[in-house]
Amino acid sequence: MTDDGVEAVNIDTSRPHPARIYDYLLGGKDNYEVDQRAGEELAAAAPEARAGVRANRAFLRRAVRYAVGSGVRQILDIGTGLPTSPNVHEVAQSVAPDVRVAYVDNDPIVAAHGNALLSRSGTTRIILGDLRDPRSVLDHPDVRQLIDFDQPVALLLVAILHFLTDADRPAEVVATLRDALPAGSFLVLSHATGDFADRSAAQAVYTKATASLNLRTRAEVERFFEGFDLVEPGLAQVPFWRPDSPPPPGSEEIGFYGGVARKTV
Repeated sequence: MTDDGVEAVNIDTSRPHPARIYDYLLGGKDNYEVDQRAGEELAAAAPEARAGVRANRAFLRRAVRYAVGSGVRQILDIGTGLPTSPNVHEVAQSVAPDVRVAYVDNDPIVAAHGNALLSRSGTTRIILGDLRDPRSVLDHPDVRQLIDFDQPVALLLVAILHFLTDADRPAEVVATLRDALPAGSFLVLSHATGDFADRSAAQAVYTKATASLNLRTRAEVERFFEGFDLVEPGLAQVPFWRPDSPPPPGSEEIGFYGGVARKTV
């Protein structure tokens, strides 16, 4: 048991973890040598990898501002990854200070770092949970304490669904989460793709990691938005989703789709 009452969990550092690889590519420090090696292999296999994770993070910030600017005051961020400033709650609360954010991740190191950084104001919380079991996430008492599912919620599934195989039934996972949301809620989603280049070598890097990388086409990613209405410009490569500055050269090669959609009924 840790000092703050959180149950201590052994952290597997023998294999790279997607959250820690992502952190390394973003220039973070919360990773291990095994993650750094995997990150370098990924960058060698996909030269746009570092630009891609930065563009994905920028998309997340813009999408959060959009959802909060549209009136949402609570966010459920599943697969949050390691803290990266500005974090989701910092972005959201810069628009509306009363926004509540529940972070969910299945990596104990994410929970450990998150708990160290989150405020004690009661507006943010990090929960150990697995997207593959969405019902357990929705029913988690800490999620229920923070998130009122009778009011609109921004559901964040950013760079996480591509770590679910088809056998994990990702469409059913998203549908379960969607059905728990009331009208006026938003889905913010991004997903890796091989539409713009052969990225089989990049996929191979994740065979040694704790989760595989499952690239999907534009049509396959769009299906995750069933039951939602995509806002303009629809599903786009992340640098081109409502950019607040001109996308840098080479952005057309970035293999991440992103979109924001609203649940209207």
